[in-house]
Amino acid sequence: MSLTPVSPREDLFDVAVIGAGVVGCAVVRRFALAGAKAILIEKGADILCGASKANSAILHTGFDAPPSSLELALIRAGRQEYLEIHESRNLPLVRTGALVCAWNDDEAERLESIAETGRANGIDGLTLLSGAEARRTMPALSDRLAAALEVRDEHVIDPWSAPLAYLSEAVALGARFLRQAELLAGRFDDIWHLETSAGPVSARAVVNTAGLHGDTVDERLGFAPEFRIKPRKGQFVVLDKAAARHVPRIVLPVPTEITKGIVVCPTAFGNVLIGPTAEEQEDRNRAAVDARTLQALLARGSEIVPALAGMPVTAVYAGLRPATESKAYRIFVRREKRAITLGGIRSTGLSSALGLARHALELHATFAAPLAPPQTAPPVPVPNLAETRERDWQRPDHGEIVCHCELVTRREIEAALESPVPPGDFGGLRRRTRAGMGRCQGFYCHARLAEMTKGRLATPLAVDAEDRNR
Repeated sequence: MSLTPVSPREDLFDVAVIGAGVVGCAVVRRFALAGAKAILIEKGADILCGASKANSAILHTGFDAPPSSLELALIRAGRQEYLEIHESRNLPLVRTGALVCAWNDDEAERLESIAETGRANGIDGLTLLSGAEARRTMPALSDRLAAALEVRDEHVIDPWSAPLAYLSEAVALGARFLRQAELLAGRFDDIWHLETSAGPVSARAVVNTAGLHGDTVDERLGFAPEFRIKPRKGQFVVLDKAAARHVPRIVLPVPTEITKGIVVCPTAFGNVLIGPTAEEQEDRNRAAVDARTLQALLARGSEIVPALAGMPVTAVYAGLRPATESKAYRIFVRREKRAITLGGIRSTGLSSALGLARHALELHATFAAPLAPPQTAPPVPVPNLAETRERDWQRPDHGEIVCHCELVTRREIEAALESPVPPGDFGGLRRRTRAGMGRCQGFYCHARLAEMTKGRLATPLAVDAEDRNR
């Protein structure tokens, strides 16, 4: 479903953004703020149906990004804008800091090089620590720790409310959101004629933010392939909230050429996350979990923080990252056809999204007429889901508690369903409210949620089994 039906005869958009992950939501917001008539096109029932729904929720500094790279510049720009806007949009920032932990002498020797890269990248707050010094900042760390690099300004955010806030702001400025609209083909003859499964869309320019399908979308727009998506699966384990007292900081490994490695970190929701793995696969649509890998993650987490041994598991899930044949972002502009591709945005996409959006607008200005920003653009706050701020259940007259594990109120669920960007499926409802994401994973509240959402989701809750098990 779309928020408003699109009539191709009446609507010529300045820009069509294809793919409603975190980058797409940030891009459509930036264009709407600049005064563009914009539409966000998504083949799924809701935002964050692809890679963006599964990540470690870290707001990166860019300390380990390639020096002088575009990725570094965009991470820093995106991070800075998030810091500037998060309070006015009611988005959390959990100031944890991070420790890059070395578990042997070889890794310890590499910490100095990582620190040098971070300083060259303009990152402050980097301190080399001995194992004993690092444990004083986080006593639960294993006494096998050899050394660590403290990165003071790596923090944790809510990975789902941020893109919702970006899109909500865009919609408030007049942008449109077209769901269940897979791009089938595109033709350019001074304007773009986009054929989607929900009908045609016309736009003066397009921005491809399709993530795991970025190369496919480029081909459907008629461009020769300049990169190939090579999906990289990451499996995660989410531990019970009781584990949080042992993990007040982000614990990072010494990275390899392939992956940043297994992270142990707190979440904004009061849990502890262990993951991700880095597994190459061909399937772009399904990321399955397997018991052996999950047990290995639990074992590794317990090696890093022994107090986590035997801690109850709240959830397990897997996500896919849109890796390519290059570690660099794959950004292309075709000025003669007024098209921009933001591809290969891997694990740093949550941090760089706002920077990528500004970059896309700058690229757009090289081939398009100037835009006229609206006179006013008030911020659009979103409901808070973080444990570090007041939740709805703590406020007067909250009424029925529907999800007792996560203390989600009926008022929160109704507000999500009636919001300007309502959920399209159960996964979207979960990400907006956390209903069904606690210890029982919806076992007790599922029937009540099915009753409340009957006829209000594009994909009915009762048949949305795959997302229910995430």
